Amino acid sequence: MGNFLRNVSRNKALLFMVLPGAIWFFFFSYLPLAGTIVAFKEYRVSRKGFWASIFNSEWVGWDNFKFLFSTEDAFVITRNTLLYNIAFIALGLVFSVLMAIILSELVSRKMSKIYQTGMFLPYFLSWVIVGYFVFSFLSMDRGLLNQMLGWFGMEPVQWYSDPKYWPYILVFVNLWKMVGYNSVVYLAAILGIDRSLYEAAMIDGANKWQQIRRITIPMLTPIITIMTLLAVGRIFYADFGLFYQVPRDSGTLYAVTNVIDTYVYRGLMTTGEIGMSAAAGLYQSVVGFTLVILANYVVRRIDKDSSLF
Repeated sequence: MGNFLRNVSRNKALLFMVLPGAIWFFFFSYLPLAGTIVAFKEYRVSRKGFWASIFNSEWVGWDNFKFLFSTEDAFVITRNTLLYNIAFIALGLVFSVLMAIILSELVSRKMSKIYQTGMFLPYFLSWVIVGYFVFSFLSMDRGLLNQMLGWFGMEPVQWYSDPKYWPYILVFVNLWKMVGYNSVVYLAAILGIDRSLYEAAMIDGANKWQQIRRITIPMLTPIITIMTLLAVGRIFYADFGLFYQVPRDSGTLYAVTNVIDTYVYRGLMTTGEIGMSAAAGLYQSVVGFTLVILANYVVRRIDKDSSLF
């Protein structure tokens, strides 16, 4: 106890700096955990307030989870959520690192800043705005792509009625929006690499590709590992705006655009089953937490310094 108090006294300033973040996490991350009890109840709203609604709702055990996965869509939404996120993680990593390396090699710092700003801008756009951008390209009557097809004498495509194009469209739109943000993270890591390593490599006759392969990529490995582990933790979460706003909630596209988040939203809007929605959220959180622990364990066995903990 004495050592603990001495450590607190010695690190008083640092602990005070951490306090705002700790308070934020307590109120917005840890305190709401009590609400997970809703996943095991048939939640019914009470006039006496939220807590009265929880305590007065009937216990149903695992029935909400059974209802969630007993539908015919359970396999489809789970498959779509996993496959899309795997594509986002893999392609996002490749293109983000590639763009960061390209930006780091630009001689003109001014042009580098301009390119960074242009790539970073889509990250701040809401999915509603992005959905309208996509619609301006894919609209049946006035879409730019259909007009271009008409110039070549080709028939217009009903983009919002044909599911086969949408896995590629969604992956492309996600990369367009997110790669700029992620590349800035890797660019910052590249700029922190000791330049003397590159100078020594140049003296030894290494070309640019050899410098990237032998210095840049190995030095980026820890941050790549951390970013990937964090992304794996959300592999069962889908970006609701991407899968709901961009396809414009087209029913004919549900086979390739319906994911866990959109399925729960539609179920909540049509049936009002709050317990089922809470069950889906708890399921996603538990699976994500488990995947992070397993992935971190594997990384720790391979390279202890690259693991999260």
